[in-house]
Amino acid sequence: MSENRSTVAPTVVRLAQYTKADQEEILGNSDDPFGVAWTGLTWMPKENHFGIRHHGRLVAHAGLLRLPVAIGDAETEVVGVGGVAVSPGMQGQGLARLVVTAALEHARTMGPQHALLFCRPPLVSLYQRLGWHPLDKDVLVEQPGGRLVTMPLRTMVTPLCDDARWSSGPVRLFSLPM
Repeated sequence: MSENRSTVAPTVVRLAQYTKADQEEILGNSDDPFGVAWTGLTWMPKENHFGIRHHGRLVAHAGLLRLPVAIGDAETEVVGVGGVAVSPGMQGQGLARLVVTAALEHARTMGPQHALLFCRPPLVSLYQRLGWHPLDKDVLVEQPGGRLVTMPLRTMVTPLCDDARWSSGPVRLFSLPM
């Protein structure tokens, strides 16, 4: 059942921080709130956070950080998007679109030409509706101990400026995934 649908349009705000308690406020207390524990990956915390509050409670979040990446032989940077979450009782109301759109507005000021995210297959169509494109190449990501692993989730990209073109070639993230 959906939490009280408000007639007031939700507003995205920049969050000074985003803690485990904030995540639990949105998704509840779970050992695997994003459904990705099966990957065994270690994830990098985001640096910029955007959220939506409903009746004083945090109900949606998206985080960003700037990351070094290689696409083919070219080294560049992307804005990593992660930690996208909408409270189960508030899903289906466009909050993911609002919070991701606001995060991408900020990402456009950060310099890189593309944003990149990793998602579970059932979420690919949601992100495609938001303008993201799935990559057809494997993406290598770093893990603790100097390990380099193939990202088991779907990698998606979106341009951050009108003339941005994603190059072809293998992709390697020079960091933990976001």
